[in-house]
Amino acid sequence: MAVVSIGALTLESNKILRDVELAYEKNGKKDGPVILVCHALTGDQFAVGTDENPGWWHGLIGPGKAVDTNVFQVITFNVLGGCNGSTGPLSIDPETGDPYRASFPELTIRDMVRAERAALKQMGIDHLSAVIGGSLGGMKALEWGHLYPDFVEKIMPLAVTPAYGDYGVAFNHIGIQAILSDAEYNDGNYPEGANLKGLQVARMAGMVTYRSGNLFNQRFARCHDGTQFDIQSYLSYQGEKLASRFDPNSYLTLLKAMNTHDVTEKTLDVNIFSLSFTQDLLYPSEWMIPWLQKMPNASWEIIETDFGHDGFLVEFEKWGPHIQNQLEELAVPQLSR
Repeated sequence: MAVVSIGALTLESNKILRDVELAYEKNGKKDGPVILVCHALTGDQFAVGTDENPGWWHGLIGPGKAVDTNVFQVITFNVLGGCNGSTGPLSIDPETGDPYRASFPELTIRDMVRAERAALKQMGIDHLSAVIGGSLGGMKALEWGHLYPDFVEKIMPLAVTPAYGDYGVAFNHIGIQAILSDAEYNDGNYPEGANLKGLQVARMAGMVTYRSGNLFNQRFARCHDGTQFDIQSYLSYQGEKLASRFDPNSYLTLLKAMNTHDVTEKTLDVNIFSLSFTQDLLYPSEWMIPWLQKMPNASWEIIETDFGHDGFLVEFEKWGPHIQNQLEELAVPQLSR
């Protein structure tokens, strides 16, 4: 696993995280213009992955694809606070010698971006052609434009709004309470490898918001196996699947960080291209577009889909060309056809 160390990081809370590391994936043309890709809540650094184990944006990034690795160098970090190699609740607290667990400090989206800026500096990267991300990754893209407008040429926030709305905070609250109320959570001191019911319920609650009612109704059509509806077994499967691979304390850390997201009153002096997706319950275009209209250099598209919020993870043929066109418009000689 590729990891970069950035030393101590002072958080917005003024707490100091020591010996911070970020795990990352790097693909594409060596010394090519750098694209930073940011993952969503339960994603990881493996946006591309391999042919045997394709990453979550394998259909978007690669040779000749929308994000062309014949042209660009593409980097994805596992987010600070995550559980796939970056410093987070599973990491050892250098002051105690034990894992942080629930004592890991609360983070903001800005903390995550500042950590990645420090990591890029350690990697010798002094400029980004673009930052692209959806959902939590879209929050980070917006913060990159806010914090480092001279460092990044263009940001592409997908499936996001300038602040995390009350609807999203409400579902995060349900998820947080489901985890905290689980007796097996044990104040964050659950046994290693525990598959907590509370995390399963939190994931099920989230899944209801990720896709549209139309899609659920079309896909499951009230089918029943004699014991339960197919939608019930689907949600249970998704909950169990996530709980088997994701750390509950990391999940809590990232949900709380998402709640802090708010650039509503900021003017981003950077080139912005944004994608919104119809039937996105969490990040409606009706909120995003009026904010973009106030920015000095912003453009956008609305993608028609029944997938709702999850639109940024599927149907690449619908919206990938928009990303490709935006990258081709960057002042990069390698992109000339």
